[in-house]
Amino acid sequence: MTLWPGLAADAAAQACPAGWPQWDAFARRHVQADGRVVDFSVPEQQSTSESQSYGMFFALAANDRARFAAIWRWSRDNLGAGSDKLPAWQWGRREGGSFGVIDPNAASDADLWFAYALLEAARLWQMPDYLKAGMALLGQVKAQEVRVMGDLGPMLLPGPVGFEAGRERWRLNPSYLPLPLLRRFAAVDPSGPWTAMVQGAARLATQSAPQGFAPDWVIYDAGKGFQPDSERSVLGSYDAIRVYLWAGVTNDGDPLVAAVRNALAPMTRAVVSYAAPPEKINTVTGAPEGRGPIGFSAALLPWLKATGAADALAAQEALVREKWQTWSRAAHPAGAAGDGEFNYYNSVLSLFGWGWLQGQYRFDAAGQVTPAWACAA
Repeated sequence: MTLWPGLAADAAAQACPAGWPQWDAFARRHVQADGRVVDFSVPEQQSTSESQSYGMFFALAANDRARFAAIWRWSRDNLGAGSDKLPAWQWGRREGGSFGVIDPNAASDADLWFAYALLEAARLWQMPDYLKAGMALLGQVKAQEVRVMGDLGPMLLPGPVGFEAGRERWRLNPSYLPLPLLRRFAAVDPSGPWTAMVQGAARLATQSAPQGFAPDWVIYDAGKGFQPDSERSVLGSYDAIRVYLWAGVTNDGDPLVAAVRNALAPMTRAVVSYAAPPEKINTVTGAPEGRGPIGFSAALLPWLKATGAADALAAQEALVREKWQTWSRAAHPAGAAGDGEFNYYNSVLSLFGWGWLQGQYRFDAAGQVTPAWACAA
């Protein structure tokens, strides 16, 4: 078996895996035949731009071309992705019972994942139509969701509407900016804001965490720098867990990732102390609250691997594996009571985190993805 490029050929290195049962289970439960990715854990039975874009990335990693095409087609036709506007972030059951767009505002993290999945599908599958669509969507992001924010430079708003927090003040979400995606955009669009945004994203991750814990939301003030978002929340929880996830899956050769990992090192110590990731952390005081769901444990697997926390990694992986084996032995038809522990969001975090540890995909230092099906090529 060929080992992943860039990984030491030791017992910890992952060989190219055969199949991806977690994706197969997720697709059976959440991906309709027409390409709609459904979150059954909420009353709206919603589909979001996040769910659609993540679904495309997982389908690419699984070499599931038919589902990739269906998910993109549904997103384009129902959310508006690929037209002259950004995709609506929320679609589902509206008041009155009909289904359609609930909130037309866009979510910029999903827009980045849409564009990335399309660009990488074009490269890996040699499909120029996906390249055209990905570049067009990237152009919409630049036009509508990027602002120059003082010394921070060009930065990604969480969406085109609703994130101005006053004069020269903006509300930001650190989990919206995975370094591998920005690296890839910088390569395909060298005249765009992406190279500068990589630097800004690293500053956002390192400077918005005064106690070493990433917040869900933060204010950037052009005159004062990063400030706690006391109006919305000072917690780090269901959004912020992805900051550690993205830092974990980023290639070690990225020159900025070490600083991010060092700045957020207290999360590793928290996992060791509590034998699980906290569900919520007050990022101003550092006080934890509650035990995170199984998806948090899965999301932190790449982080624990990257930071050398071998014992914590083994414990959290064993927990994820045990929970998955117990869950998978039961019947889980689509829409069954929100799918329990492996609901939509926990499953997504598991696909990203546990999938990476299993070797289902890797990013290189330039942001290109190598899926398992291509790793031996």
